[in-house]
Parts: sequence; C-alpha cells; structure tokens
Amino acid sequence: MEESLTRAMMLKLFIRKLRRVLLLSASRGANMSEIRFDEEMEATKMVPGDVKKGHFAVTATKGEEPKRFIVELNYLTHPDFLSLLEQAKEEYGFQQKGVLAVPCRPEELQKILENRRKRRASTEW
Repeated sequence: MEESLTRAMMLKLFIRKLRRVLLLSASRGANMSEIRFDEEMEATKMVPGDVKKGHFAVTATKGEEPKRFIVELNYLTHPDFLSLLEQAKEEYGFQQKGVLAVPCRPEELQKILENRRKRRASTEW
C-alpha cells in the first residue's frame, strides 16, 4: 500500500514536471536552469504519507543497514538529538535533501528516542 502511494506521488510529480516543461518550451525558449530549479523546489515540498503533521523523517546512516524513523518535532530541542544534528552538520553539511540523515547507528537513535519517551511518561504521573 505504502509503495503504491509513493509511486502514485512520484508519477503525479513527473506529470507536473512534464507539463511545465512542455508549456514553457512551447511559450518561449525554455531556460533549462529555471526548469531544474523549479523541479528541485517541487521535490523538496513532497512529504511522504507516513510522516504525520508535527513529525519529520530521519535516517540513522551508520552500521550495516540504514534505518528510517518518524520523529516528533519536539525532539529538536532534546540535547542528545541536538548533538546528533551537530554531528550531521559536521559530516554532511547543510546541503542534505529529503530525509534528514544523522551519522549514528539505528540502535543509538532508537535509544535516544526511547529515553525521551520514558522521561516524558514518568513526568506525566
């Protein structure tokens, strides 16, 4: 189901791009750098269906198999997560596109997320 939704979103984006290219090239001598910029901007606006409002996707890239997580926005203020973001900045810079990549093993990120959840649950009582 998720795969077919992703393919449908990609097809929709492709059709939009094709229409834009055809319309631009028919109406004037199309400037290809303009078209590429528009395509990149459009692609960055796409949010996968499994990422709910108030969440973002992050991938732990170290280890044998990278793993993708869906994380609540409030983790952006957590000191351990901020440390990962600092490491990502040093390793990858600010030029990342798509899913945010952090340079840690999936188990490390899972531990940070679980510890935060446990602390929040304990303070609710």
